Amino acid sequence: MENCKVAILGSGSWATALAKIMLYSEQRINWFIRRQEAIDEFISTGKNPGYLSQSRFDVDRIQFSSDINEVIMHSEILVIAIPSPYVKSVLTKIRRSLKRKIVVSAVKGMIPDENMTITDYIHIRFEVPDQNIAVIAGPCHAEEIALERLSYLTIGSQNPDTATLVSSLFSAPYVHTVTSDDVLGLEYSSVMKNIYSIASGMCHSLRYGDNFQAVLISNAVQEIQRFVSACNGMPSNIDASGYLGDVLVTCYSKFSRNRQFGQMVGMGYSVKAAQMEMQMIAEGYYGTRCIHDANQAVQVSLPIVDAMYDILYCRMSPTLVIQELTQKLK
Repeated sequence: MENCKVAILGSGSWATALAKIMLYSEQRINWFIRRQEAIDEFISTGKNPGYLSQSRFDVDRIQFSSDINEVIMHSEILVIAIPSPYVKSVLTKIRRSLKRKIVVSAVKGMIPDENMTITDYIHIRFEVPDQNIAVIAGPCHAEEIALERLSYLTIGSQNPDTATLVSSLFSAPYVHTVTSDDVLGLEYSSVMKNIYSIASGMCHSLRYGDNFQAVLISNAVQEIQRFVSACNGMPSNIDASGYLGDVLVTCYSKFSRNRQFGQMVGMGYSVKAAQMEMQMIAEGYYGTRCIHDANQAVQVSLPIVDAMYDILYCRMSPTLVIQELTQKLK
């Protein structure tokens, strides 16, 4: 492989969308895809065989590898776009130092068994300085990136220079970017919006109408405000697109896999049956347990999160739990 400025780690729809954006600003990128047969098919067809097949790539501008350490060795900036349940198992294969790399988390989830944010895991496990870490947030479905519909991203980093650099990588004619220093708030909001999307889908299947959906989402925003402010130790303004915008699109969009997952559970599917039929990761399922457990430390009121935990992990009836939830919302 030749040295490139940036590499994408992951092969799903979000990774594919981010690669598509980066190729507007970068002449070449490195791309880690775990399965060599997927790489071979990608090169032969010019399309990701499993995701966003409507997007064609100039594969001559992409250096693929199924060896994550080779990709890391030849890249300065690493963009992690791996579903949260698999982040740890993939990254544990890394044998090279990341201390001088810029690491960007595009993961809208947490490390499930560690109950850690992705940035904390990167900082602690790989000793990457906080100044070299960034996150990607905002209302940006991969499917709409594939269609080149106008989208907005928020790049969060404690280091303004890092945020600006990463922001430049993800600027395209149809993508606008803004920067923020609220890394923790963006990460937690990105996790929690998936939980509320499951709740929204569930309520849709249970025939709750638009009036209740509006109340559900407004209460969800209040829950994020309480939780993020408690974890940050100071008030956090979440009405920006990186927070509120992401909540709205994930709860309402037909592209939201978390909403689809919630609809199926609301229809009577078991969690396992819904996961098997979707054949895609619903991050909110794992995020529900992570946020529920994390809230034991700060003890703020999260009735919607608690309701989803009761349904998804305690196997309580969606009909009964949501009915009880309606009495707790304002």
